[in-house]
Amino acid sequence: MTQPSPLQIVRPFLKALEQLDYEAAMIFVADRCEYVNPPPLPVAHGPDGMRSLLEPFFAPTLHNEFRVLREAEHGSSVFIERLDRHQLADRWVELPVTGVFEIQDGKIVYWRDYFDAATILSVWPAS
Repeated sequence: MTQPSPLQIVRPFLKALEQLDYEAAMIFVADRCEYVNPPPLPVAHGPDGMRSLLEPFFAPTLHNEFRVLREAEHGSSVFIERLDRHQLADRWVELPVTGVFEIQDGKIVYWRDYFDAATILSVWPAS
């Protein structure tokens, strides 16, 4: 059986996160995965660490849209430029993001998102 390409792993992972389906998303994440965001957000490790960071952050969202603008795959690496749109109770919040993923043995072992943390944190509801 042929192993899925790195893009074939990252695309459904992001789609599951967009739908806030953490169970479906975490099947694509290796136990040793490192998930890195800009400071002051912490680094998370493994599916449990990633979920413990994402789930409370996305709790105020009613709906998410991750619009993929550009994507590239090179070996085991995936680069995705996207516009993350989050519907809150009173408005939509948009955040330009570029994500870098490393895939090994069919799982995400590294995910780093690049964005302006101050932009999102300044408009995000306090948890």
